[in-house]
Amino acid sequence: MGSNLLASINDLGLGFLGYLIPFLFVLTIVVFFHELGHYLIAKWNGIKVLTFSIGFGPEIVGFDDRSGTRWKLSAIPLGGYVKFFGDENAASVPDQDALSGLSEAEKRQTFPGQSVGARAAVVVAGPLANFLLAIAIFAGIFMFYGRQVTSPRVDTIQTGSAAEAAGFAVGDVVRAIDGRRIESFSDMQRIVSGSAGQTLRVEVDRGGAPVTLSVVPMLREIKDNFGNTHRQGVLGITRSMAPEDVKLETAGPLRAAWMGVEETWFIVERTLGYIGGIVVGRESADQLGGPIRIAQVSGQVATVGFVALMHLAAVLSVSIGLLNLFPVPLLDGGHLMFYAIEAVRGRPLSERAQEVGFRIGFALVIMLMIFATFNDILHLASS
Repeated sequence: MGSNLLASINDLGLGFLGYLIPFLFVLTIVVFFHELGHYLIAKWNGIKVLTFSIGFGPEIVGFDDRSGTRWKLSAIPLGGYVKFFGDENAASVPDQDALSGLSEAEKRQTFPGQSVGARAAVVVAGPLANFLLAIAIFAGIFMFYGRQVTSPRVDTIQTGSAAEAAGFAVGDVVRAIDGRRIESFSDMQRIVSGSAGQTLRVEVDRGGAPVTLSVVPMLREIKDNFGNTHRQGVLGITRSMAPEDVKLETAGPLRAAWMGVEETWFIVERTLGYIGGIVVGRESADQLGGPIRIAQVSGQVATVGFVALMHLAAVLSVSIGLLNLFPVPLLDGGHLMFYAIEAVRGRPLSERAQEVGFRIGFALVIMLMIFATFNDILHLASS
C-alpha cells in the first residue's frame, strides 16, 4: 500500500499543473457564481458590500469598484466569501460593537439591519445561483453539442446476472422502471446504479407485447475510463449499438433548458439518495471525496475536452449549491435555519446561542473536510 501511495503521489507531482489548472478553473467558476448570487441580491436590498473574495487568506490581486467593494483573488482557492458592512468576519457574523455605533441610516446598509425575508433572500441566492449555473451549462451542452442517445434495448445478458434471474430476454426494450418513463439506456443506468439491493418493477416491450419484470440490481465495482473505481448497481446487460438504436440528439433553447433542469434535479436526487443510504447503512461513506479527488477528476476530465470539463463544473456547482443548503451552522442552510427560528419566535436567537451554533457548524465542516481528504488519500493509494 505504501509503495502504491508513493507512486500515486509521484504521478500527481509530475502532472501537477495538469491537475491544478483545470481544478482552479472549475472551482473558480462555481465559487464566483455562488458568491455573485449573494452579492447581487444584497446590492438589490441596499446592503453595502465591503469584500468579494475568491479564495481565503492573503490577497494575491484585487481592485476597488466605484461603490467601495474590494474584489480580490486570495491565496487559498478553496471557496470564497462576500463580506457585508457590519460583519465581523467572512461568515457574516455581526460585529455588535461596530453596529452599536452606527446611525439608523448606516444600519439600513448592513446585513443585520435587513428584515428576515431580505436576509434569507441574500443567503439562498448563493445556492440558487449554483443551480442556475448548472442548468445553463447543461442547456448549452445539449443545445450546441447534443448528446448521444442509445435505445434501452437489451443486446446481451450476462450469465448469473440480476437480469438473467429476473427473466430479461435479448431484444427487450425497457419502457419504464417503477413508473418512471425510460427513453434511453442512460435513463435506465441512472436508476439502476443507485438501486443496488432494491427491487425494481421494470416494464419492457417484448416483440410488441408488454411484460413486467421484478429485478434486484447487484452491487458491483465498476472502473471508469480513467481507472477510478465506483460501486453501483448493475443488471448485467449491454446496450444495442446497432445504427437504428443510436442517435445524436440536439435540442432547441426551451427544450435544452428543460433538459438542464432535469439533469440538475437528477444530481440532487442521486446525491440525497446516496446520503440517505449512508445514514441507513446501505451506502458506504468512502465514496465521499474532497479537494484532492476533485483536482484529480478535473485533470482527468480536462484530457477529454473543454465540454467535459464544463460538464464537471455543472455537476460540482449542483453539489456545492446543495451542500450549502444543509441546515448546518456556518453554511447557508444554517443561516436559513436561524432565520426560520427567528421568524417563528419573532426575535432572533441570542448571540450566545448563535455563537455556539457557529462553533458546532465549524467543527462539523472541518471534520467533514478531514474525512473527505482521508478518503482521497486512500483513493490515491489504491489507484
